[in-house]
Amino acid sequence: MKYVHRQIEDYIQRSIKTFPCLAVTGPRQSGKSTLLMNTLQGYNYITLDDPLARQRALSDPHLFLDTAGQNVILDEIQWAPQLMSYIKMRVDQHRDAMGAYVFTGSLQFPMIKNLSDSLAGRIALLDLLPFSVEEKRTSIFLNNTRESFVHAAIRTSYPEPALNSELDVSTWAGAYVQTYLERDVRSLHNIGNLSSFQHFIQLLASRCSQILNMSQFANDLGISVPTVKSWLSILEAGRIIYLLPPYYGNLGKRITKSPKVYFLDIGLVCYLTGIRDADHLLKGPLAGPLFENFCIAETIKLFFNRGRRGNLFYLRTNNNLEVDLLIEESFETVTPVEIKFHQTPNLRMGSNIARFQELFSKLKIHNGLILSLSEESVPLTRKIFTVTFDDYLKQVAESIR
Repeated sequence: MKYVHRQIEDYIQRSIKTFPCLAVTGPRQSGKSTLLMNTLQGYNYITLDDPLARQRALSDPHLFLDTAGQNVILDEIQWAPQLMSYIKMRVDQHRDAMGAYVFTGSLQFPMIKNLSDSLAGRIALLDLLPFSVEEKRTSIFLNNTRESFVHAAIRTSYPEPALNSELDVSTWAGAYVQTYLERDVRSLHNIGNLSSFQHFIQLLASRCSQILNMSQFANDLGISVPTVKSWLSILEAGRIIYLLPPYYGNLGKRITKSPKVYFLDIGLVCYLTGIRDADHLLKGPLAGPLFENFCIAETIKLFFNRGRRGNLFYLRTNNNLEVDLLIEESFETVTPVEIKFHQTPNLRMGSNIARFQELFSKLKIHNGLILSLSEESVPLTRKIFTVTFDDYLKQVAESIR
């Protein structure tokens, strides 16, 4: 398959000119190795998935690093975390050698803990998520928002199934989930019962875009709330899910304190919930939550692909005022966004934004946005606009610069 350029490439080039080390983490099969081999040509590539390479790294780190040389990509570094202390010594001896070591890893939390402890101040950290819509469009014709949504749901946004129309997505997704459970979860975490953990993922998928009720999950699965928290942290660290926190600010109201749960690829949600075709997707009960999840995931990718962690929130008060997404540009400066699975926006869809603007007038609130399937951006009121998906992405991208 032809290489698809990734939006994060510029930030990789900047990082290797500024830091001795760079780590690119992200979910399995998001394209990390392909990205680095195409972006950092001339680097020596070594994967620690190879048992022989891993054994050499663990048994004789000095010889392994001598042989690897400088300007090396060490793929799947989580399999040999002991290398970090040896790399630190070499980096400290040659502090002016920028971009000498580049790492990848599929599980963010254990890897980042090791890297942060060992290479504090010496390493840049970036995340690569599955394709964004903009990245897909360089190789796939997607005519409008609806087509982009359907493609992400039915073909996923992972490079292989997204680009290869001959690949059976259900088979690919089943193997992906099984590999994730067996290799990443079982190998690196103390999960007692993998079938219960898989059932937990399926329950999460069926409740995507909802406020997370940990006690309910614990009751449904017959596990403790601390176990639910632990399992959530594993999925979040592996960039399978994203927990959108509630917005507090200085609102002076009783605010729901639980996060909302989103998957970073809605194709996995469709696989886990049995959605296999566009008709089932668009007419089924998860159409609205999945469209909301799609829009939130694309917003997150905008920030991650620019080396940033967005200040993204949602709002729900005790009197049932809810705003799907608040994008905070600076302290108490926010853009409210409502996401509607609808092709004909109307003024009623902006009622929550209008209430938010009225009740929290002490905040600096930008014009509210209604994001839907509509292909026309028009004002609904002086402070509320319905925007196309493309115009929304452009507006958020401008705010990141």
